[in-house]
Amino acid sequence: MVRGIERTQLFREDGDRADFVARIATLATQGALAVYAWVLMPNHVHLLVRTGAQPLFRSMRRLLTGYVVNFNRRYRRVGHLLQNRYKSIVVEDEPYLLEVTRYIHLNPLRGGLVADLAALRRYPWTGHATLLGGVARPWQDTQTILSQFGPTRRRATAAYQAFVAAGIPQGRRPDLVGGGLVRSLGGWAQVVARRRKDPPIASDPRILGSGEFTEALLAEAAHHEKETLRLSRRGIELATLAHTVSAGTGVPEREVRSGSRRPAVVRARRLFCQVAVQGLGYGGATVARFLGVTTSSVNRLAASEELPEVRRYLKAL
Repeated sequence: MVRGIERTQLFREDGDRADFVARIATLATQGALAVYAWVLMPNHVHLLVRTGAQPLFRSMRRLLTGYVVNFNRRYRRVGHLLQNRYKSIVVEDEPYLLEVTRYIHLNPLRGGLVADLAALRRYPWTGHATLLGGVARPWQDTQTILSQFGPTRRRATAAYQAFVAAGIPQGRRPDLVGGGLVRSLGGWAQVVARRRKDPPIASDPRILGSGEFTEALLAEAAHHEKETLRLSRRGIELATLAHTVSAGTGVPEREVRSGSRRPAVVRARRLFCQVAVQGLGYGGATVARFLGVTTSSVNRLAASEELPEVRRYLKAL
C-alpha cells in the first residue's frame, strides 16, 4: 500500500497512471514480482504481489523512486510525494488471497470512481478488467486467481464476477486492513472471544493469516536473522557464491536466479544449492528467496547426488 503525502494526488492524468503501470509491468516481466491484483486510486495504490527474483524492497524502490522522479520532473515540483515508506503485509494464501483480491478490485466502486460493476469492468486502472479480459496486460498473473473459480476461462470469469459482486455489501473490511488479531480473526468481537480461550493465538500487524501461519513465519524470520548474522561473520554471501558459480560454469547470474529449465542452467542452480545448503549452512527458504524459486526445489536440488565441483567451490570461497 502506497499513499500520497498529506493525501496528495499521486496521479494527475492518465499519462501518470500509464507511467506507473508500465513500471509495474517491467518488474513483472523481469520476474521480480508476480502481480495478482492492483488498483490505482487518486491518492493511493494497492498491490497484491508475490516476490520473485529479488527482495520486495528492491522492487518497490525501483517502482516508486523512478515514478516520483519522473512525476516531479513532469510537473516541475520538488519535495516528497509519498507518505513515508510503503506499507507491506504478508498474506496467507488460504483463505485470504481471493478476499484481498476482491477487496482491492472493489476500491474504485467504494471510492465513487465508477458507478457500478459494469463500469468497474471497463475501468482500466485496476487488475479487475484484466482478469475479465477487458484490458490485455500479459504481465499480470490472471491464471492463479481464475484457476480457483473454474476449469475454463468462461466459467472462471463468471464465477469470479459473482464473487466480486457478493463483496459489495461488505463495504470496508477492517479485518483486511486492521492490525494483528483484528486482521487475523475478522474483527474486534472475534478478538475478545478468542482472548478468553487458551492458548492465545499468535498475531502480528505485518501478517494477514492464521495463528499457525504467523507462528511459522515469525520463527522462520528469527532463524533467518540468526543465520544471516552467523554467515555474514564468515564473509560468504549468496551474492558472492552466485558470482563464483556463474564465472565457473559460464551461466549468467540472471539465469541461475530464474526459472529456466535449460540443462546448463539447472546444473548451475543445482551446484549453487548444494554449496549454499550443504557447504555454507544456508536454509532452503533463504536460498529459495535469493534464487526466486520454491523452497522445495532448493531442498530437492541440495539433496540430490552431490556434484564433484562442490568441494572445489567451497575451497575457492
